[in-house]
Amino acid sequence: MAYVAGARAPGGCVLCSAPAAGDDRTQLVLHRSALGYLILNAYPYASGHLMAVLYRHVSTLAEATADERAELMTLAALATTALGAEYGAEAFNVGLNQGRAAGAGIADHLHLHVVPRWGGDANFMAVIGEVRVLPETLSTTYDRLKGRVGG
Repeated sequence: MAYVAGARAPGGCVLCSAPAAGDDRTQLVLHRSALGYLILNAYPYASGHLMAVLYRHVSTLAEATADERAELMTLAALATTALGAEYGAEAFNVGLNQGRAAGAGIADHLHLHVVPRWGGDANFMAVIGEVRVLPETLSTTYDRLKGRVGG
């Protein structure tokens, strides 16, 4: 409810402004590397749903450099390692939605989703009502994962 009732951010790219804000915990930025960062998804499909994001504002894989594409994979590997250790995730959905028609919520800034999965984790809430039930707050998830991913 705190999120739903909260103030909305002004326009602009949230994936550009999050690392520039200077308060990683408030922005949910878990880890920074040379070309990108890991951030908790503010609209998670599961507890621990992370995104690997480039600092540079590009919208397609073709626009990203080879080093940036490699960085996304390195960040995804770090995310799966941390989520496996902290949450005991049994599997992962790792992928990106390039373009609005593909389902990208933020189509203008390339990012890679890392969603932890467990056997039998789909329940009737998601199937019938397109509702997700998460057992912990984003701040709790942040605290649990921060120590696992390093700076």
